[in-house]
Amino acid sequence: MTFRPQSGSLATHHALAEPGLTMTASLLKMYEFAAADPQVRFSPHCWKTRMAVAHKGLEAYRIAWRFTDKDEISFSGQGFVPVVVHGDQIVSDSWEIAHYLESRFPNKPSLFGNHESIAVSRFVNAWADRRLLPKIGRIILIDIYEHIDERDKDYFRSSREKRFGQTLEKASENPFSLLKELSKELAPLRSTLRSQDFIAGSTPKYADYCVFGMFMWARCISTTELLAEDNPIFQWRERLLDAFDGMGRNAPTAAAA
Repeated sequence: MTFRPQSGSLATHHALAEPGLTMTASLLKMYEFAAADPQVRFSPHCWKTRMAVAHKGLEAYRIAWRFTDKDEISFSGQGFVPVVVHGDQIVSDSWEIAHYLESRFPNKPSLFGNHESIAVSRFVNAWADRRLLPKIGRIILIDIYEHIDERDKDYFRSSREKRFGQTLEKASENPFSLLKELSKELAPLRSTLRSQDFIAGSTPKYADYCVFGMFMWARCISTTELLAEDNPIFQWRERLLDAFDGMGRNAPTAAAA
């Protein structure tokens, strides 16, 4: 696996960066998607990476990015976040970032556990991206539109309406039906979590973060509750909200902004 060496200038957006950290050459720098309120960071893929960074016991200088800021990450050779910069290395895509962190910091807690578990994590990541993301996305579609920056709204509406083949309002109508569809998709996960605390077993690993990122996406941008309290997935989510000193639970939300 190869990573892109850094070249050119690196935009820092100090005004939109996380307070309390000073950017240094050795610190991880992470570009992540932000709502109109720059403290609300809600991308599911960026949450995968945030959890992975915390799992490794690392810190990142977090830089707010929006759809209309494509030029700010052009140095990465693509146009999506998360993007992580570490020294002269530039890594994009949450899955690739997880592998980078695992290989670059082998003496830190493993994100996968062993080599064989990488294949299982790859499946969970694909399932979350291809099955959970579109179902959750339709439920929170209008919430996302209402809370993103004004500059992003035209792009978001046109790109999502092209993707769904209908207006945002039409794609997200009948929330009860959409929640029911999501519940059906989550049936294997409910069954799994009835007999173990985490997807990875007794302790959380990257497979858990692949799915947790989807729920943090909804939590940060919407007030719609996706899970009933008696759902074993709800209890799993509660455990991960409290992980890493409550990083997820204490994350700013659009509702509180």
